[in-house]
Amino acid sequence: MNGLTGAPGALIGFTVGVTCARRADELGALLTRRGAAVVHGPAIRLLPLPDDDQLLRATRAVLERPVDIAVASTGVGFRGWLEAAEGWGLGEALVNRLRGAVLLARGPKARGAIRAAGLSDSWSPESESVAELQNYLLSADLKGLRIAVQLHGEPLPDFVAALTGAGAEVVTVPVYRWALPADLGPLDRLLELTASGGVDALTFTSAPAVAVVLERAAQLGGGERLLRRLYADVMAVCVGPITARPLLDLGVPTVQPPRARLGSMVRELADALPGRARRVTAAGLELELRGRAVLVNGEPRPLPPAGMALLRALATRPGHVVSRAELLTVLPGGGADEHAVETAVARLRTALGTPTVVQTVVKRGYRLAVA
Repeated sequence: MNGLTGAPGALIGFTVGVTCARRADELGALLTRRGAAVVHGPAIRLLPLPDDDQLLRATRAVLERPVDIAVASTGVGFRGWLEAAEGWGLGEALVNRLRGAVLLARGPKARGAIRAAGLSDSWSPESESVAELQNYLLSADLKGLRIAVQLHGEPLPDFVAALTGAGAEVVTVPVYRWALPADLGPLDRLLELTASGGVDALTFTSAPAVAVVLERAAQLGGGERLLRRLYADVMAVCVGPITARPLLDLGVPTVQPPRARLGSMVRELADALPGRARRVTAAGLELELRGRAVLVNGEPRPLPPAGMALLRALATRPGHVVSRAELLTVLPGGGADEHAVETAVARLRTALGTPTVVQTVVKRGYRLAVA
């Protein structure tokens, strides 16, 4: 690992795609702070809570009959539920109903939201995982119990099925349901950029966003291209295992943080992505090839697309001669003749700061000056 890994400049030279709607600005800022170029293509949008008929129906279902257990999966979701209920004139009744239930919080933010509402939580998993929460519930006799599960975009079908299979009646409370974005243009541009090799990592914060990305790519005729990139050279970064599941089911490798937090996800990305960079020593210089830049002895040097393409081709076989004709094929958009290669090599040498890194082999081509 080079000295930039984990540091503020860890992602210099890399392009990262952001597919989330909520907290996209926060995630983008975290990535930019580490030097990444960020491309935002929201895959989903949040439905306004006051207009959400499903949430209203679920709230009324909780109010109609007492619930024995209530699960708060997220702090923002639990607060949003109470705020929406307040807007419908049902806030006080909902809090009173929940006061009579055993309240479980998936993590500290959900626990804080419960306590901020004047309620008391009974337990939360140390791992903050749905799996540990499920095991805790299944360790008791759930037959005949009524359980309200506050969701946050994720349907959690396996969790709900496990509870109903144990004999419980489950009322799912879908807070902040997702819908397709009103404008699919930014997502379509991100998908094309990813499929064409212009993105180094793609981030996901919800399983619905993963599903939409895969479905939209297929609709545009680029589903296979996108998957090939995700299998090979585009890192899929997911905030947690539930988000990652649709990708893992397809055999796509993912990177996940130990805790489902945006900050943890960005740190994991900043640690992992530089490890994919190609490294080579030429003319006594340490070169690290990233998505759109090269580090020369640890210092970033932005390269134009043509220069980056040539350097990648040369670095694939360091020290070996690569013909002008072959280099011409890797230039973005191709080139009219081999003079385009000579021009691109000259600009590459200038960008690297030394002409000796790329050697000319007369009548044969070019090579990296590897000892």
